[in-house]
Amino acid sequence: MLLTIWRHGEAGPGSPDQSRTLTEQGTLDIERGGPAFVAGLQRAGLPLPSLVLFSRWLRTTQTAEGLCRALPGVASDRLEALIPDSDAAGVDDALVDHAGMQAHIVLVSHQPLVTALIDRCLGTRGEVPALAPGAYAVLSTPLVAPGCATLLWWSAPPDYQV
Repeated sequence: MLLTIWRHGEAGPGSPDQSRTLTEQGTLDIERGGPAFVAGLQRAGLPLPSLVLFSRWLRTTQTAEGLCRALPGVASDRLEALIPDSDAAGVDDALVDHAGMQAHIVLVSHQPLVTALIDRCLGTRGEVPALAPGAYAVLSTPLVAPGCATLLWWSAPPDYQV
């Protein structure tokens, strides 16, 4: 199974935090990043995502919507475990229901959770650098459990090079 962990695009200031929206740059980054992500997967002969899960907060919802435009027909849904300050182990538990049915899942969430998720999947602790807004990491894992994944690549705006 592939698991892509994507940090929401650049967001502007605002209150309450859950209502912050993507900036113009954040929107542009995701509009560029989605197609570049798809192209990278196709070049590598890897499956496109069949499911995009995201936190209910506005900036992650907007990021997921942008990614879904690059992935016509992909299913998407909110996942409460992806809100800020959630525990990475809780995301594992929530993914168990989805993992067996999907070849590739994208998670769209917040910092520091996205970095903690990558660390957990790789079996490292505090070794993964913080993902920039709009950045993502693609992992290959036989199951959703700590230390079982391998990093395939990561990419970040503005170039999204793979």
